[in-house]
Amino acid sequence: MARRPSFAGTFYPADPKELEELIAKQMLKADTMALAETKAFVAPHAGYHYSGQVAAYTYAALQQAHAKKKFDTLVVIGPNHTGYGRPIAVSLDDWQTPLGTVKNDRELSETIAGMPDMYADEIAHAFEHSVEVQLPFIQKTIGEVKCVFICMGDQSYEASVALTSAIVSAAKNKGRKITILASSDFNHHESAVVAKKKDAPAIDAALKLDPEGFHELIRKSGDSACGFGPITVAAMFARRSGAKSGMLLKYATSGDVTNDYSSVVAYASIVFG
Repeated sequence: MARRPSFAGTFYPADPKELEELIAKQMLKADTMALAETKAFVAPHAGYHYSGQVAAYTYAALQQAHAKKKFDTLVVIGPNHTGYGRPIAVSLDDWQTPLGTVKNDRELSETIAGMPDMYADEIAHAFEHSVEVQLPFIQKTIGEVKCVFICMGDQSYEASVALTSAIVSAAKNKGRKITILASSDFNHHESAVVAKKKDAPAIDAALKLDPEGFHELIRKSGDSACGFGPITVAAMFARRSGAKSGMLLKYATSGDVTNDYSSVVAYASIVFG
């Protein structure tokens, strides 16, 4: 089975040529420095017109890691905006985009789904954009790579701990060299000034590889970062993998595109290494 794209033509172009040209244009502006070690990544998932330029910084770093053969399977984790499906849902399907098919590392996905509190479930993914929006960038920047697709409806700290443990255990069991891509936007629908005031302390905690502090700051400040669970997992995984710190590659808001800074969505490109 293959999941067909639900957001081609809305979040990103449905025409393959137009899509490739847009990604290539955005990648040209992502002047990410060479990074020695990278264990996990964070990229936004809004429409490419708004967040694609920030996502490009993450993909420049991911491209470097792939070229150095740092991983053979990419675990893509996004939040559940729809409320459908299981609390932590692992897809067992391949995923189609206008650029072709992204193959599922079925063996690893099934192993993760078999862990406590994990579920094989396609319903959570059916109308969810947070994972899908990452895939054309993956295809264009690193080409063919097997992936695991996970949707977090439960983004509690306890769920993040459980998912991190499941991923680490499954990867060890199957002998996979993996990296994690967390899909998340940051604060929504407040002014750019308020967004930065809420986002900055939480991002700083994440960069210090303090996932518990990050999670708590998001909760206390009322920051509406939608994928705080996936980011928590990425930071936990990076720390367990020997990462020493994180790096903020790019922070911007939708206001930088629309010139309306009164109500924005914020985006961040982060690497942990």
